[in-house]
Amino acid sequence: MKELFGSPGRKSGLILRIGQCVSAAASIGVMASASGFSTTTAFCYLIASMGLQVLWSFGLMCLDIHALRFNKDLHTNIIVSLFVVGDWVTATLSLAAACSSAGVMMLFIRDTNICNEDLNLSCDMFQISIAFAFASWFLLAISSYIMFWLVASI
Repeated sequence: MKELFGSPGRKSGLILRIGQCVSAAASIGVMASASGFSTTTAFCYLIASMGLQVLWSFGLMCLDIHALRFNKDLHTNIIVSLFVVGDWVTATLSLAAACSSAGVMMLFIRDTNICNEDLNLSCDMFQISIAFAFASWFLLAISSYIMFWLVASI
């Protein structure tokens, strides 16, 4: 089996998982601290999706740490197949949440001017949270791509 950058059980894979977990957690933290996020379904979906992303990335991060610490091989058919399915599912959900939230922000800013009129909405914080969500998705897309090639090389 090939040793690719970001594959499970390698330091590069651990760095990708840490980046995914931190950016998803930052997205949750910024969105949850913004006032008025609960009035929009897309923002609530973003928090739920990023919560799943944090759990998935944290679990795989712990598995990578265990594999690095005890020199275990994570390149078995079952484990890599599980990683592929989990990465693709969470990547799809994360992209959908980030895109829907970005669409709502475009509606708020350009079409309705709600951000200029309603002082109870923290539109700048919404945008920062969405940027963190896209960063998390980008790192997850890299992991998903690597897992796809690992499963193809088995």
